[in-house]
Amino acid sequence: MSARPDGQQSLSAAFGRPLVLAVFVLTLLFLVAPIVVTFVASFARDWTGVLPSGFVSVRHWERVLGFAAYQDAADYSLRLGEMLATLPRDPFAAFGKTPLFRSVFLALGGVAINLVVGVPIAYAVARYDFRGREWLNAIAVLPLAPGIILGIAFLRAYPELSGTDFGLIVGYSLLKAPFMVLAVQSSFEAMELRQLEESARSLGASWLRTFLVVVVPNAKRGIVSGAIICWALAAAEFNFSYVVYSRGARPLALFLKANISNSSFETTAAAVSVFFVLIAGVTLALQLLGNRGFATR
Repeated sequence: MSARPDGQQSLSAAFGRPLVLAVFVLTLLFLVAPIVVTFVASFARDWTGVLPSGFVSVRHWERVLGFAAYQDAADYSLRLGEMLATLPRDPFAAFGKTPLFRSVFLALGGVAINLVVGVPIAYAVARYDFRGREWLNAIAVLPLAPGIILGIAFLRAYPELSGTDFGLIVGYSLLKAPFMVLAVQSSFEAMELRQLEESARSLGASWLRTFLVVVVPNAKRGIVSGAIICWALAAAEFNFSYVVYSRGARPLALFLKANISNSSFETTAAAVSVFFVLIAGVTLALQLLGNRGFATR
């Protein structure tokens, strides 16, 4: 194969890299700009014109976190003593009744079920060759159907769970199970499971200890990735929540929908910003857990 002429190489070097850099910067700005605007708007008292006004106020954050009755304390123009005097006596009790807290709790419950059920399924599919293996794999990824369809089917099958926390947790785990199974299965398939287990068993470890101490820690990247994906998607699930929810504090997705329809943009921006911060915090915590490892000793 003949080399390209020097003129073409110099032309490619002169225009290729700047063009790629320009496309990258424009794409990054296009993706990041909505997040920045939303975060800035959440701290504005009002945004009726081209630019926001009344910086800096966390009144919208307090409304999202459940302190709506104490919005005046969120204005930084007040003196510190006045702010402390008007804060709620039990902020954690107020926070516990908010859509944000309920979504965090429900999503964590769904992730716990996904871990208990999804990891063994992924291990069985990746480790063993048995009759019905393809069927088990297909059933594991079956809930990739739309949430509204699964919600209707869930209500028909378990009407007594309608609107309950347990029903939402089970539904979230069912809906997001494929993400856990596929993420963990890919980690298991990247390992030499048979050789790994035989080495551990030859040293006297039982099957259960081999699975918990050797196999699971080596799949921690897939487990952490699956947990992050399942939690984030469950916390923001709208379709299933819309069908199954009936009472109590609304899940975060329904709260956002109501705010978009009936409340100010600033309150909606605060809710979205809180969710972004929460996602970042949970992701960081799970990544730290994965980096440290979680082998049983």
